[in-house]
Amino acid sequence: MGDARRVLHLAPLPLLSAGPRGGHLPRWGRQSPRVPAPRSGGLGLRMNPEEGTDARVQARAIDPARISTARICLPGSKIRPPRHADPTAPRNEDSEREDPFVAFHINKGLVRKYMNSLLIGELSPEQPSFEPTKNKELIHEFRELRATVERMGLMKANPVFFLLYLLHILLLDVAAWLTLWLFGTSLVPFLLCSVLLSIVQAQAGWLQHDFGHLSVFGTSKWNHLLHHFVIGHLKGAPASWWNHLHFQHHAKPNCFRKDPDINMHPFFFALGKVLSVELGKQKKKYMPYNHQHKYFFLIGPPALLPVYFQWYIFYFVIHRKKWVDLAWMITFYVRIFLTYVPLLGLKGFLGLVFMVRFLESNWFVWVTQMNHIPMHIDHDRNMDWVSTQLQATCNVHKSAFNDWFSGHLNFQIEHHLFPTMPRHNYHKVAPLVQSLCAKHGIKYQSKPLFSAFADIVHSLKESGQLWLDAYLHQ
Repeated sequence: MGDARRVLHLAPLPLLSAGPRGGHLPRWGRQSPRVPAPRSGGLGLRMNPEEGTDARVQARAIDPARISTARICLPGSKIRPPRHADPTAPRNEDSEREDPFVAFHINKGLVRKYMNSLLIGELSPEQPSFEPTKNKELIHEFRELRATVERMGLMKANPVFFLLYLLHILLLDVAAWLTLWLFGTSLVPFLLCSVLLSIVQAQAGWLQHDFGHLSVFGTSKWNHLLHHFVIGHLKGAPASWWNHLHFQHHAKPNCFRKDPDINMHPFFFALGKVLSVELGKQKKKYMPYNHQHKYFFLIGPPALLPVYFQWYIFYFVIHRKKWVDLAWMITFYVRIFLTYVPLLGLKGFLGLVFMVRFLESNWFVWVTQMNHIPMHIDHDRNMDWVSTQLQATCNVHKSAFNDWFSGHLNFQIEHHLFPTMPRHNYHKVAPLVQSLCAKHGIKYQSKPLFSAFADIVHSLKESGQLWLDAYLHQ
């Protein structure tokens, strides 16, 4: 029986092959010749560690009891494939198995290798190989588009671009210190130093995003090494924490309880039209959501990094025993402590750190939320990979400033469809994505920068009002 009749169904996947007590579990017996498709959870691979996110990977069935020994190369994995692995192996056009894996991985042969070890049989002929909630034609044409993009060489990075980008960050870092050393520690030099360091932190954040997505080097090893350097040494944050959260976001963007980026619903904000009305009908009120577009300016952009992230990252690495990440983070704090305390003293140093995190937080929140918060937010409806990404993302118009200011995340649509693509190629693939959207009647949104900022507030006001109406009248 061909691949079109097979399905893979995985429970939450750990990355370790050791058994529950550290020993390796026994090898599995013979595979069953045929098994019915699992009835719960849909057909696919669950990538979210808590809830699970369904994505068709390979039309085969596996035994969930065997998952504890699976070593799967999820986004951020450091395992390299064997040299003989063929990433261009034929694909099954009738299943959705390829889309998330092709999108997230640069070493695709390893994924196929370890997925094969989990097979227990094939679907019987009466079992469907394609789910009715998926747009089969859209998936097929998107795969053709990706093949075209690969032939055009758009998945290959320009090393000079990223080298210059890193150098401009390092030069600004040095300029911040020289500002205090040359001009003293009065108010104006202090504020100028704070602004320069905020630019360093924001731009390093965009750069670590590139390395985290494996979009700079052709091998995972070098991407991971530079990712640790940029996010750990230049920013003082853990790479494992970023990987843990960010790839869940990419797997199911704007899907409630599967995208951690919208976990502020419902405790702080009511997000999206569907979820807000649902919350109102349930008569739940954790905050005065009808005023959320106002208190967003207090607990959103200014508070996220200095009040929450700054302290949570230490809890994360210690609780999860991520000692390598902690070591990289310590090098950041030792470096800035030794370079700025002699100039500012301890109180001035703490004030500088808080000011930098405050400014960076405003920058970070406005840029990262402008592409998602105004878009469709809902429960997971088990749509196909392409539709899931397109309904949750929008773009901001291209310009030299917008590209630099947002780290090219103004091309959010292209980034979500091709997360391992080097950012300097987003504008080249954008016309092709627009054509695909136009053909299938999908709205491709691109807007000015300040309109995108305003839409965050407008969407919060709208969803807050929808909550209030449902709370009072439904």
